[in-house]
Amino acid sequence: MKHFRDEWIQEWCDDNGWTDLFRERYNHYWAFPPGAVMPEPIPSEVLYLIKATKGFCVEERTWLTSAILISIVSVVLSYLLKNPMPIVFAFAFAAVTSAKLEMEEI
Repeated sequence: MKHFRDEWIQEWCDDNGWTDLFRERYNHYWAFPPGAVMPEPIPSEVLYLIKATKGFCVEERTWLTSAILISIVSVVLSYLLKNPMPIVFAFAFAAVTSAKLEMEEI
């Protein structure tokens, strides 16, 4: 899952003098630091700071909203059908969502 918007990283690069930003793969950004001749990865501390400042991106919000809506619908269906299976499905979907939202080591 993509945890950062490219605009957030580009904004940080512009503010700090880094140039020619490119994304190697999801959540791995490289750019040329000021006065450097070789690109370097954007420091992970910076990425965590950007994430803490900006919050969730659109993809993360979509997954969270889906998990909440599925959970609510599952509770209602379980009550009406007197069957626990909708709640089991909601739990499985929430577990997958939780795993996708977790940021791997950068």
